[in-house]
Amino acid sequence: MEAKDRTLDYIIDEMIDTVKNSQDEVFEIAEDSRKEYENMHKELLVLKEQVTTVIAESDQLEYKARVARKKLSDVSENFQLYAEDKVREVYDTAHRLQTELLVKRDKEKILRDRRDEIELRLKSIEQMVERAESLVGKISIVLNYLNEDFKQVSDLIHDAHEKQQFGLKIIEAQEEERRRLSREMHDGPAQMLANIMLRSEIVDRTYKKGDIDSAVKEMRNVRMMIRESLYEVRRIIYDLRPMALDDLGLIPTIKKYITTLEDQHTNIKFTYQSQDKRLDNQYEVALFRLIQESIQNAIKHANASSINVYVEITDEKVIATITDNGSGFEQDDKKDKSFGIIGMHERVDILDGDIQITSKVGTGTKVWIEIPIV
Repeated sequence: MEAKDRTLDYIIDEMIDTVKNSQDEVFEIAEDSRKEYENMHKELLVLKEQVTTVIAESDQLEYKARVARKKLSDVSENFQLYAEDKVREVYDTAHRLQTELLVKRDKEKILRDRRDEIELRLKSIEQMVERAESLVGKISIVLNYLNEDFKQVSDLIHDAHEKQQFGLKIIEAQEEERRRLSREMHDGPAQMLANIMLRSEIVDRTYKKGDIDSAVKEMRNVRMMIRESLYEVRRIIYDLRPMALDDLGLIPTIKKYITTLEDQHTNIKFTYQSQDKRLDNQYEVALFRLIQESIQNAIKHANASSINVYVEITDEKVIATITDNGSGFEQDDKKDKSFGIIGMHERVDILDGDIQITSKVGTGTKVWIEIPIV
């Protein structure tokens, strides 16, 4: 058994090192992208000033060229009234101004194209930085879980066979989480980004045809799609680790989480009695994850249409109950002891608390949690 314990500990240590290295690499990508963004943004500001200057110069040249053409027309109509030198001077001036105007317009087009190219590139880099920062946050969550929860679970499991099975469940859960994230990224931000690329090509073709109004309209659509993509990315990040938990505390975070779910899934009622003071981070994280897991089980596995969440926080303990009207399950059936429920028991045990899950097929499920505050 000791040999198997050491093997699992070795695997966990290797996983931690691998995740740390991945976090460093993603962070470097984010930093490099941010530097590139800053450099290109500076170039864009310079280009915009140049475009403005060139447009003003083009307008002046166009006016001068128009005056010169009119003068040339007058000379041509009254050729006999002007000396040969005067005629040549008027012609040369008109020709020179027209040539300068063409050169200036070519320069303006080049600057505009470069400006548009940089603006598109900046949007792409901004999205890349967002994704990289999102990944860094996710990896930090994984590291925290590996360093804290995995280590404590490893110390608590003494039976070699149970430990082996638990390790397999962990790998299975990790793969399932990766598949879920992959599906969400593919169906959400990735699909939206593909549409944005298509729309940007439409903008490019429309602009080249000279239909400025349609190009501007398409750009508005592109901006709206970008905002939707950012919303999807932030939603995925929030599902993994809500930042409000660190900033605001347990109760506001649960409120925000339930509000998000109500918009998409089912009717969830949240009531609470709470002290104003904050709990230690270990309690807030554990309680949020326990409530989150209970709600997700009710939605995904029990197909509940109504969920009631109650939290009571006193100086000595925290009590939470999550009740749903879903399909329920037979508690005596071993297959229903999923990794999620095992993980909930482990979290509560680590904090010297108690958890009771009452369920029966067709009557819904009630999760009761009590955790003492040391």
